[in-house]
Amino acid sequence: MPRGAQHFGNGTRVQALRGVDFEARLGELTFIVGPSGCGKTTLLSVITGLLDPSDGEVELFGSIAGRLPANQRILFRRENVGFVFQQFNLLPALTAAENAAVPLIAAGMKRTEAVERAKALLDQLGLNGRRDALPATLSGGEQQRVAIARALVHEPRLVVCDEPTAALDHADREAVMKLVAANAVHPDRAAVVVTHDSRVFSLCRRYRPHGRRADRQKRKGTVRGRFSHEENSSSDRCQRLWRFLG
Repeated sequence: MPRGAQHFGNGTRVQALRGVDFEARLGELTFIVGPSGCGKTTLLSVITGLLDPSDGEVELFGSIAGRLPANQRILFRRENVGFVFQQFNLLPALTAAENAAVPLIAAGMKRTEAVERAKALLDQLGLNGRRDALPATLSGGEQQRVAIARALVHEPRLVVCDEPTAALDHADREAVMKLVAANAVHPDRAAVVVTHDSRVFSLCRRYRPHGRRADRQKRKGTVRGRFSHEENSSSDRCQRLWRFLG
C-alpha cells in the first residue's frame, strides 16, 4: 500500500494511521504486531476495503480497490478476501456451520452444498460436535474457530486475521495457525495476521512491527499500498459482516 494515513473523530480528529507503506507478498504469512491503539485493526480494515483511506490507495492483486465501483468492489472482496474479525461477528440466528458457510452462500452456492463444505472445515478445527450449535451456546474459543472457518471456506487469495488466537488454548491455536499458514503457502495467495501472541511467531515468513519503516520492495501481484485514513463512525457486528460481504 503506498504511503498514507487514516484519521478518526468528530470535531477533533485522531490520526489512526500515518505514512503507512505496506506490502503483503504472495506465498507468505505476514504478522503485524504492535501495542494496543497503534492502528493495527484500522490497517486491516483499510486493506480489505471496509474503510477507505483518507489519502493514498490500496492495491489488491493488481487492482486499485478505491477505483472500483461499489458493486464491483463488493464482488472483488467477496471472491478474493477472507476476514477474521476480532469480535467474531457471528450471526446469532445461524448455526456454526451456517455461519461458516455464509461466504459460499453469498457467492451463489446452493445452501446445502455450502453448509456441507463448511462442516468439513469445522471438523478440521475440532468442532465436529458443535456444527449445529448457535453462537450463544458456543464458548469464546469455539466462536473464534467458526469465524476462522468462515474466512477460509471459500479459499480466498488473501486471508486477513485480527487476533485469531486470542481466545484459543495451545492445541486449538496450533490447529488454527497451521490452517491459516497452509492457505498462504501458495504462489497466488497471502495471509496477514495481527497478533500479540509471540507463541505463533515461528509460523510466519515475515514479521512487521507496525509503525516502523516498512520494506518497500514491490512484486507483481502483491497486496500493497501507501495511504492515510480518517473515519467518524463504526458498525455493529451484522452491519460490519454484511458490509464486507455485500
